[in-house]
Amino acid sequence: MADVFRSLNLLETLKESIEHNKFSDVKDALEDLLISRINLAVIGDRGEEKATFINSLLGLSSGDDGAAPSPSPVAPEEVAGYPNPKHPDFRLWDLPPVPSTSPFEPEGYMERVKFPRYNAVFMTYTQTPQPNSVEVFLEARSLQRQTVYFILLASEESPEEKRKASVEVLRSQGVTLPKVYVVRPSMLEKFDFPGLLEDMGRDLPEIRAHALLLALPTLTSTLITQKKEAFKALVWAAASLSGGVSAIPVPFVASMVDSSVAVRILTKAQLSLCLDDESIERLARQRGIEPARLKGLRTCVLSVEVTKGEVKKRLAAAEKDVSMVSSTLVDMAMPRHARSVSRSFAAMLQALNGAIDEMAADAEKIAAAALGEGK
Repeated sequence: MADVFRSLNLLETLKESIEHNKFSDVKDALEDLLISRINLAVIGDRGEEKATFINSLLGLSSGDDGAAPSPSPVAPEEVAGYPNPKHPDFRLWDLPPVPSTSPFEPEGYMERVKFPRYNAVFMTYTQTPQPNSVEVFLEARSLQRQTVYFILLASEESPEEKRKASVEVLRSQGVTLPKVYVVRPSMLEKFDFPGLLEDMGRDLPEIRAHALLLALPTLTSTLITQKKEAFKALVWAAASLSGGVSAIPVPFVASMVDSSVAVRILTKAQLSLCLDDESIERLARQRGIEPARLKGLRTCVLSVEVTKGEVKKRLAAAEKDVSMVSSTLVDMAMPRHARSVSRSFAAMLQALNGAIDEMAADAEKIAAAALGEGK
C-alpha cells in the first residue's frame, strides 16, 4: 500500500493537510483521483486495424454504440473524437494520417491536429513507419514530448521481421534508441501492449497515468492488480477525509461523507474492473462465451450492483470491529494529534479495502475465463 502512495505522491500531502486542518485539500486530492482526465490520440491510416485498436482501448466492438466505424465516415483531414461510454474522463482522438507529401513541415501538421492537447500519442502503422511520421516524432521529442509511441498493428503470429524493419527505418532517420511496440488490435493482452502500458505509467504525469489505468478494460491479471492498488489509494484518501471530518463536532456529517464517497469509489471500481452487466455481456460477445457463465463468476454483491444500502451495511459492520485494522496503518496515515479520530478512518479503510479485494477477485475470475489465462 505504501508503494501506491509513493507513486501517487499522496500520503505526505494528506498527512500535511490533516496536520494543518486543511480538509479541503484532502477533498481536492480525492476529487483529482476520482475525476482525472486523459486524452489519447491515435495517428495513422483510417483502416480496419486502426478502428479495431481504438475500439479495443474503449472496450467496444465494431457494432457497439460509440464505436469507431470502419470504413471511417470522417473526412481525411478531420479529427474524430471517441469518448469512453463508461469513463467520460477518458477520450480517444482519431487523428488523420501524416501526409506523405514532400517537402513536409511537421509543425504545420501538429498545429492542424492540435498536438499539444493530447497527453499521449500513438503513431500506428501496419508495415513500416513512413518518413514524415518520423519527422513528427522527432519534432515532438525536440519539444520535450516523451509520450509519443510507434505502434505496429499486427494480426499475424510472428511480426518480428516487421518490427526489425521498422526499427531500421527509425534509426536511419535519426531516432536514438528506437522502440517499436507490436500490438494486436483485437487482443490487447497479446504482444507488447502490456509493456507499453508500463512505459506510459513511467512517462505520463502520475494523475494521467492513474486516469488511463482506471479507464482501460481489464485485459490481464496484472492490470487488474494495478487497478486494485490504485483504488486502495483512493480508499486511503477517503478514509483520511473521513477521519478528519469525524473530528468536527457536527452530527451525522462523517457518516454522510463516508457513505457517499464510498459509493462513488466502489461504483467507479465496478466500472473500471468491467464487472457491470453491460461490460460482461460485451466481453462475452467478443470472446464467444455465454454471458451467464461470466456473470455467474461474480460472488461479491457489489460486483453486481453498488447500492448505498450495501455500502452502509459494510461501514456499520466495520465500525463494530475496527480491531482488525493494524494500529500501524492508523499511525502512518494520521498525525499524532488526530489519532483520536482514527476509528472512522480505520472503519472506512477496512470496509472499502475488503470490498475492493472481493471485486478484484471477481474480475480475476472473469478475465481468466474470458481471456484464457486460467488455461
